[in-house]
Amino acid sequence: MLLHLSTWQEVDDYLERSRALIVPIGSTEQHGPNGLLGTDALCPEIIAKHAAEKADMLVAPTFNVGCAQHHLAFSGSITLRPSTMIAAMIDWTTSLERHGFERIYWFNGHGGNIATIEAAFAEKYAERSFSRDRRNSDLRLKLRNWWELPDVGAFCAKTFPVGEGSHATASEVSVTYAAYPEAVKQVEMSPKIAPAGTFRDANHFRAQFPDGRIGSDPSQATPEIGQNIINVAADALIQEFRSFADED
Repeated sequence: MLLHLSTWQEVDDYLERSRALIVPIGSTEQHGPNGLLGTDALCPEIIAKHAAEKADMLVAPTFNVGCAQHHLAFSGSITLRPSTMIAAMIDWTTSLERHGFERIYWFNGHGGNIATIEAAFAEKYAERSFSRDRRNSDLRLKLRNWWELPDVGAFCAKTFPVGEGSHATASEVSVTYAAYPEAVKQVEMSPKIAPAGTFRDANHFRAQFPDGRIGSDPSQATPEIGQNIINVAADALIQEFRSFADED
């Protein structure tokens, strides 16, 4: 069930049986020569939608622009400041909490979001702690990176033993290709496997990684592999979400 394709009455009906929902969250940033700019938002969105087709789960609209200042030297990348992202996440959470949601599972696709998501959680919990109203709902927030779901990392490592890398990875590009096969791009990578390393700001990133990849060879990506990853990830997501929804 998708929140943005539901009526308010249907959401009311869902709240009668569950107080939990999933918010896919990611980024809009470059992903190398053959990766889509929306990859980090698309991956959790695709997996969550697939899971919702198999189980009774509510999926919110995707929070699709995150913290990606280090990608701004590549055309099309969009970022939020951490403070802006925190404020927006708190507003999303408070809106959902008002309707009765008490378990909000933030399903992340971008490593650069992690610190800011955790800071937003801390801000929201602090807001509640400072309140003198002891009748607060039993709000719980959870962060899960899609590649860290049970069995997913092992599956990706086995599928791409060489050239998976850490940005513009073969696995994440495969997931987007499975959902959007018309977007498949055949691009020769040079070097075959990109360099690895650290970065600071946007200009430093571009100087270190001229084509946008970090340690990866995403030319290995295929829609077929992507669908296999989606299946493994969706099954793991269903199990973890159900446990979170039922927490005492």
